[in-house]
Amino acid sequence: MTSAILEVEHVRKAFGGVVANKDVSVSVPAGKIYGLIGPNGSGKTTLFNCIVGQHPVDGGAIRFEGRDISKLRVAEIARLGLLRTFQQTRIYRGMTCMQNMLISLPPADLHWRSVYRRSSPGDDRAAEDLLHFVGLHPKRNLRAGDLSFGQQKLLEFAMALMSKPKMLLLDEPTAGINPTLIKGLLQRLREANREFGITLLVIEHNMRVIMELAEYIYCLAHGELLAHGKPEQIQTDQRVLDAYLGAH
Repeated sequence: MTSAILEVEHVRKAFGGVVANKDVSVSVPAGKIYGLIGPNGSGKTTLFNCIVGQHPVDGGAIRFEGRDISKLRVAEIARLGLLRTFQQTRIYRGMTCMQNMLISLPPADLHWRSVYRRSSPGDDRAAEDLLHFVGLHPKRNLRAGDLSFGQQKLLEFAMALMSKPKMLLLDEPTAGINPTLIKGLLQRLREANREFGITLLVIEHNMRVIMELAEYIYCLAHGELLAHGKPEQIQTDQRVLDAYLGAH
C-alpha cells in the first residue's frame, strides 16, 4: 500500500465569522493523481493556501512526508518539495521563456543576483529540456507575455518543474485554456506524474477533465468534506450532484 505524502487532518480555517474550511481531512498517497472539486466558494483554494503555508490554520494538522508543516512559511514548505500553481499565471511577462525558467531555480541553486549573469550550461540544458517537455521549446526566446494564456500555463508548469518538486498542487490548470490544448496539458501532467514521480493534487471545475485525470476525488461543499471516492463513485453520488445543481 502506498503511504501518504500529504495528510490534512481536521483542518479549520476562518476569516472573521466566515468558516472557509471546517474539519477537513484529506490524504494523498505518494505518486498518485488526486482531485479536489466543489462549487464556487466551497473552500478549495483556501485549503490549498493552508497546505502551502499561505494561510495559517486555526485548527488541525497538515503533514508532508510525515512532518508537521502547519506552522511553516511558504518558502520553507517549497524547499521541502511541495509547490503550487495558480488559477491566474504567475510568470514574468517581460522576460523570455528561458529567463522565466532560470529565475525559477531554487535559491540554493541560483542566487537572485545570478539572473544578471550567465547561467551554467547544466541550468540551460535543464530549462531547455523542460520547455521541450511542455512543447514550448520553439518559443524559448519569446517574451512570456506574448504567449497565449494556455501556453503561459504550460510555462508556469515547466517553471514549477525546475524546482524538482515531490508534489504539485494545481489550481484550475485547464481554466481559460482553448479546448484543443487541454488534451495536451493533461498528457503532460500524466507524464510528469509517471516519468518524474511527482504527486499531483488538482483543483478542477471541468468535470470531464477531472474524472479523466484523477484516480481519486475529494469533494468540498460549504467548507466541509462532502464526499470522496473513485471518479465513478463521485459521478453518481447524489450529495455531489445536489451540491453542484444547488450552486447554479
